[in-house]
Amino acid sequence: MTDRRAFLSTLAGGLLAAPIAAAAQSGSKVHRVGYLSTAGSVFEPFRQGLRELGYVEGQNLVLDVRLAHGRLDRLPALAAELVRMRPDVIAAVSSPAIRATKQATTTIPIVMAFSGDDPVFCQELSSTRRQHHWRGDDCR
Repeated sequence: MTDRRAFLSTLAGGLLAAPIAAAAQSGSKVHRVGYLSTAGSVFEPFRQGLRELGYVEGQNLVLDVRLAHGRLDRLPALAAELVRMRPDVIAAVSSPAIRATKQATTTIPIVMAFSGDDPVFCQELSSTRRQHHWRGDDCR
């Protein structure tokens, strides 16, 4: 019975390790995503959405999460910290987080989420044309 369990454990371990080793050998890109928000209430749905799209932490995704916990005065420093980490993209969740991220970078793409505001009207964007580092459903 013990030999059977050992055999099945070895077989299962090998089957699980094979795709990971193959991904490592093929040079699969690990995506680094920054996440900045005033609170953490929508972070888990964000993470789950990425997982559903095939982006899994520890495999092909690194999430750098910074939360201000309601202290808006912390957002500029948190945004600057994310920029220093050189993520591929920053998801800014809330209008104050979007503004802080915009002030921190002009080169890293920013995904605006849950702003509830018109980004042009609020002067977060001068227009939706030629804003190459901005992405989001508010930018059409």
